Amino acid sequence: MDPIGILLLIIAAFAIIVLARSIRIVPQQWNYVIERLGRYRRTLEPGPRLLVPFVDTVRAKVDLRERVVNFPPQPVITEDNLMVHIDTVLYYIITQPTHAVYNIDDYLSGVEQLTTTTLRNVVGAMDLEQTLTSREEINSRLAAELDKATDKWGLKVTRVELRAIEPPPSIRDAMEKQMRAERDRRATILTAEGVKRSEILKAEGEQQSKVLRAKGERDAEVLHADGQAKAIQTVFASIHTAKPTDRVLAYQYLQKLPEIAQGESNKMWVIPAELTRALGSLGNAFGGIQAPSEEDDEVEVDTSALRLDDEAAKALEAAEQAAQEVRNLSESRKRSSELPPANE
Repeated sequence: MDPIGILLLIIAAFAIIVLARSIRIVPQQWNYVIERLGRYRRTLEPGPRLLVPFVDTVRAKVDLRERVVNFPPQPVITEDNLMVHIDTVLYYIITQPTHAVYNIDDYLSGVEQLTTTTLRNVVGAMDLEQTLTSREEINSRLAAELDKATDKWGLKVTRVELRAIEPPPSIRDAMEKQMRAERDRRATILTAEGVKRSEILKAEGEQQSKVLRAKGERDAEVLHADGQAKAIQTVFASIHTAKPTDRVLAYQYLQKLPEIAQGESNKMWVIPAELTRALGSLGNAFGGIQAPSEEDDEVEVDTSALRLDDEAAKALEAAEQAAQEVRNLSESRKRSSELPPANE
């Protein structure tokens, strides 16, 4: 190959190299920090960009997307002198690429150390129980402190999360026993409340049952007494309506005498004085029975009791039949006494 061809080939290769170093295509959500002869020149935004070859160089390529960093668990001592290990997750965005490149050597390491120190300051003012129950408060305080401290680094801390809080094993065992005791206490209280409620309901049921039973017995007694009163009224009205005489009473006494004398244990029994008068009346009935005087006093009787029911009407009818039989017997005895003797 002749020297001219070699020279042209060298010039073409040099032109390609110059062109490649002059054109930069910046991806979306990225920024390139450009230096010219070792000094900051400008920041390239997304899109095709031209550089001065061999003069401008790319100092750093900065990703502007939100990034997530998981830091390893950090030992932290609480206010009550207990060591816990806290695992944190940090969300941040680079807002100023030049500050992230020139103001700190390694911003990720700086953020990690800053997170550790800030976490110790926040948790060191809390006891273990507050640390376990105040995650939101710790997250907000960490985010505020880190955002304020990383502003000069061109970072924006959007969120900080405590992924895990690990107390010592002995504390975990004590907490489990405490939780178990608390659950047992609640179960005992609930059981006692259930038994109490059951006993109250049972007592209320027994009370209502006794009240209803007493009311039923009272109503039954009232109805029974009312029935007896109406029965007495019916008998009384029936007797006075039939106008019985002493002969009827004597006849009733004679009918009851066998019942009084019944029983092997009745060695002696008393005849009331009224029975003597009744027997005298009965003797008069068999000797010389006089017709009842029409001037007997009329007794005013409440006849409304006669219209109670069928049983009262039957009782009244039976009483009238008995009175009529007594009258018929008295009249027959009277007629027989008035007849002359047969031997005359």
